[in-house]
Amino acid sequence: MKKLLLGLPWPSCLRVGNIFELDKTNIINIPSCSGDPTMYERYWQEMGDKTTVVIPGWQFTSYFSDAGNLCWFLEPELAKEISRLHKVVGNAITEGRLIVVGTGSSQLFLAALYAFTENDASEPFSVVSAAPYYSSYPAATDCLKSGLYKWGGDARNFTKTGPYIELVTSPNNPDGFVRQSVVNRSGGILVHDLAYYWPQYTPITSAADYELMLFTVSKSTGHAGMRIGWALVKDPSIAKKMVKYIELSTIGVSKDSQLRAAKVLKVVSNSCGTAARPRENFFAYCHLLMAERWKLLREAVKQSGMFSLPEFEPGFCNFFQRLFEPLPAFAWLKCEGSVEDCESFLKSHNIWTRSGRHFGVSPSYVRVSMLDRDRTFGCFVKRLSQIHL
Repeated sequence: MKKLLLGLPWPSCLRVGNIFELDKTNIINIPSCSGDPTMYERYWQEMGDKTTVVIPGWQFTSYFSDAGNLCWFLEPELAKEISRLHKVVGNAITEGRLIVVGTGSSQLFLAALYAFTENDASEPFSVVSAAPYYSSYPAATDCLKSGLYKWGGDARNFTKTGPYIELVTSPNNPDGFVRQSVVNRSGGILVHDLAYYWPQYTPITSAADYELMLFTVSKSTGHAGMRIGWALVKDPSIAKKMVKYIELSTIGVSKDSQLRAAKVLKVVSNSCGTAARPRENFFAYCHLLMAERWKLLREAVKQSGMFSLPEFEPGFCNFFQRLFEPLPAFAWLKCEGSVEDCESFLKSHNIWTRSGRHFGVSPSYVRVSMLDRDRTFGCFVKRLSQIHL
């Protein structure tokens, strides 16, 4: 029996174990249970050795990368390429910001919570986000049962008095919409998670200019295994506390991963230059691939007649200099009609997804990854199109 795993979290994958898709001639691993961005493998294979990095055995024996920098474990080459890429794309302001590197944006998220609450333990900060919110926010916030902060639920229903931190994910995971803060009252702190604010997913309408912005290599270039993220932080005191959190938890961030990330970001920036061949332009290549996948998915949904997808307003992208609709990394699929539990319904058709209840909304919704390998995605849309009443 074949199974497709699309959009499950890591814990569910671990419980499932190694799942394979079986056919008459091959055994094909299906690793898409967490939005694993394996779609990007094809582009990087075509780039050959352009991102190959050789690290001598004697290199990186020290804890320190730049002892004079506030973020003393940040490799200068990575800092340079982060700033360059944001300028090339135009999606975030880096001037007047400090760069804090982390083991993915997940570590930086926790570092931000610590930094904003470390000096005020009289009352735990409520951490909120508008539903549907990223499913890992509640578990990550409450994992250590900290006295500094605790999960406060859906920001739209938040009425508790006292200090709070609102997480603004834009474009949003799971539904792909551009977000603004919703609580909007005194005593609040905003953390902007901009992991998907890249031109393969959404129009770049302006350079983001917030107090604290989180980015990650995993969704910008597809290199999830590097475990590299970065924060652009305006307030030096907050950046210093974030660095302290990372120092206490992991004594810095892998220099090997930082060096690889710097090389990848450099190749991406170079690919956007006028001298690059069109097929080498990373964002143009990935944008076309995302557009084709969304076209196939919408056709499958229409053919089935049992599901619906969000509709997005086009926006003018300053990077591509044209108008287009968002192409999110996840599809927010809804089962229509009498189906109340979409996850279970799709599982009965051997499609494994992530229920809306994990995102704070109705189980009639599921999250589906759009970033799996070509064959897995092709199997998914074919199977979905064949489901009828």
